[in-house]
Amino acid sequence: MNKNDHKSDAHPARVSVFIVDDHPMIRAGLVGMIAGESDFLCVGEAGHGADAVRMIPTLQPDIVLMDLLMPQMDGIEAIRQLRPLAPQTRFLILTSLTEPGEVQRALAAGAVGYLTKTASAHELVNTIRAAFSGRRVLSPEATEALISVSQHAAPGADLTQRERELLALMARGLSNQDISDQLHIALPTVKFHITNILSKLGVSNRTEAVLVALRHKLVPAN
Repeated sequence: MNKNDHKSDAHPARVSVFIVDDHPMIRAGLVGMIAGESDFLCVGEAGHGADAVRMIPTLQPDIVLMDLLMPQMDGIEAIRQLRPLAPQTRFLILTSLTEPGEVQRALAAGAVGYLTKTASAHELVNTIRAAFSGRRVLSPEATEALISVSQHAAPGADLTQRERELLALMARGLSNQDISDQLHIALPTVKFHITNILSKLGVSNRTEAVLVALRHKLVPAN
């Protein structure tokens, strides 16, 4: 069966949309926005990436609105797993994160658009339609983030303050659990930040990250 067979004959160009966000109120707002557009159809929602990976292959939506930082599985990993399972689906990031590393990782994973949650309903609707028509759409904030990366040649220049804190603790030899306890943040959040740190430094493991950090004086040499 073609994935568009579920669309009503009265709406031949109806765009099926699936929402992934861990905040119920945000999901409810997005569902309401989509319901207000005659050419959109909300076909489902999930509160984290793992549920999205379970549900989306069956539904095969045209568009997925994907948050980044979520419990159990973040949006980047969800996109990576879903791309071969839903090859015609287009993934749009909708997040509050605008760090260059997140934008780069999202695009590398296969997202066709990156929009911040400060966007208006009008902007979001237009972005969904643009993605459905095959265009790549980046918010001004995402575009600025990518430009800032190209202007910084030094490794670690695009690290956030929180990422620098984690890197310093990594250099002291603290485990993920130790970092979680010391910074009072959840273990999945620690892992998310470390993944970003490795990506931004262009390394594959913690040891290499610490070496780069010491070499370029990103952390104190204790």
